Amino acid sequence: MIKFTDNFNTLVTLALATLCAAAAVYAQEAPAPTNSPAVILDHKEAARMVLSQVPPDYPPVAKVNYLAGPVQLQITVDNTGKVTNSHVVEGDAVLADAALAAARHWLYRPLSTAYGPEGFITAVQLKFDLTLPNADLPPPRAESDFLRQVKPPRVVRPPDEPASGDTVHFRVLVNDQGQVDDIIIFSPMSSDQFEAARRTLKSWTFRPARWGNIAVASYLDVNIPVGPPPEETAAGLGGR
Repeated sequence: MIKFTDNFNTLVTLALATLCAAAAVYAQEAPAPTNSPAVILDHKEAARMVLSQVPPDYPPVAKVNYLAGPVQLQITVDNTGKVTNSHVVEGDAVLADAALAAARHWLYRPLSTAYGPEGFITAVQLKFDLTLPNADLPPPRAESDFLRQVKPPRVVRPPDEPASGDTVHFRVLVNDQGQVDDIIIFSPMSSDQFEAARRTLKSWTFRPARWGNIAVASYLDVNIPVGPPPEETAAGLGGR
């Protein structure tokens, strides 16, 4: 069973809005919006704007491994009411990836303003609950037990990519198809560095994580080159 819940603090989530919304745009390979919504809407207000919010499917691999719990999303709604970006704030990777897939199909009523319909940014929490027979309890360390059995995803870089001096640290959510569904920024960076990292990330391919013979969604920490290789930098300085 999956529930949309209200018992969480949105202040921390929404404080991340400005930083995370841009990351989600690039992770989902959507074009940068020309007029990003500036309105941050409380989740209770946003709930009243919902037109269609079908809950995500509960992944079978999550059920088998007793994976349950909350997933917190930050979503960006455009002026037509469509969810253009969704970003995981917190949650198990398998459950979070299912939540992201569902969120892309949600539909809201846009805000009505004197200038016409306007989009907004808001937070949503979903609770993945397992219905177990005979009041059985799940294993106390179900998620950590599952992760110990998972072979993590791998990044495959282009063979001719040179080593780079400067890098930025991202955490990526790689789905069971080997695609990047979301990114989390850890390193402070300039807009030029972010754009360089975005281009590099799009050129990489990933092998998804595996639980036995089954591909699963998983998080992966990566350092992405954003600057020239050290030898090129030295050569450029020496030529001046």
